[in-house]
Amino acid sequence: MDALNTNMHALVARNAMALHQRSLTTSMQQLSTGRRVNSVADDAAAMAISSKLGAQIKGLDMAVRNANDGISMLQTADSAAGTLTDVLNRMRELAIQAANDTYSSSDRSALQVEFSSLQDQLEQVLDNTEWNDYQVLKGDAGTSGSVKFQIGATGDDQASLTMNTLDSGSLASAQLAASVSISSRSAATNALSTMDDAIVQIDAARAEWGATINRLVHAADSAVNISQNSQFSRSTLIDTDYAQATANLARSMILEEAGAAMLTQANQQPYYVLTLLR
Repeated sequence: MDALNTNMHALVARNAMALHQRSLTTSMQQLSTGRRVNSVADDAAAMAISSKLGAQIKGLDMAVRNANDGISMLQTADSAAGTLTDVLNRMRELAIQAANDTYSSSDRSALQVEFSSLQDQLEQVLDNTEWNDYQVLKGDAGTSGSVKFQIGATGDDQASLTMNTLDSGSLASAQLAASVSISSRSAATNALSTMDDAIVQIDAARAEWGATINRLVHAADSAVNISQNSQFSRSTLIDTDYAQATANLARSMILEEAGAAMLTQANQQPYYVLTLLR
């Protein structure tokens, strides 16, 4: 039945076209942005989960940077500590040499010149070894030498380390004590014990730093793996399936064109009523 005042066929065609237009717009938006979920209206649950995963991914990526920064700082300290060990080993050689009675007082005085110079070098290494303005060999990093590395996406994911203060104990004696010298045979013999204790002190610190470096390496690797898996999960939730989106776009375009054609036909139907009046 045809009507002049209300063209139902045209209304149905127009409503169908509006639906197809929305579907077409959605498909074009998904294809242009690469995201299946562009607003909360698209998929509220996926949007909420995606937001949580996004925060976790950013936190994990920053944790990896934190771990690498910690590794860099400890490697700097370890490298300088290696230099200290080399200097102490040379000082120990000089002490052994001076402890031999085949050397005269003048000979020992000549050896003492190098020994004193190496003592100054110990001080220079301790003072000048810095990382981000921290004197890392003097326990300056962190809070009173207590360093915490944030290596995860939550507040509980931390690694703690007390940076050894090397400008103290036997190493300080080897560096600063005037009594540590090789100007005589007995002094050289006593200096040997100080050198040995200082080397043990450095080795203990380096062992602790090395263990922490290994932990940070594994923590960074773990954070990278978790971040990658989280990104994959987030991708399956919000990223566009281009095969499906392309098929939906083609379908919507065809239906919209068909709807436009049907709307044109529907709008012509009232004119057919005029033929009855002729």
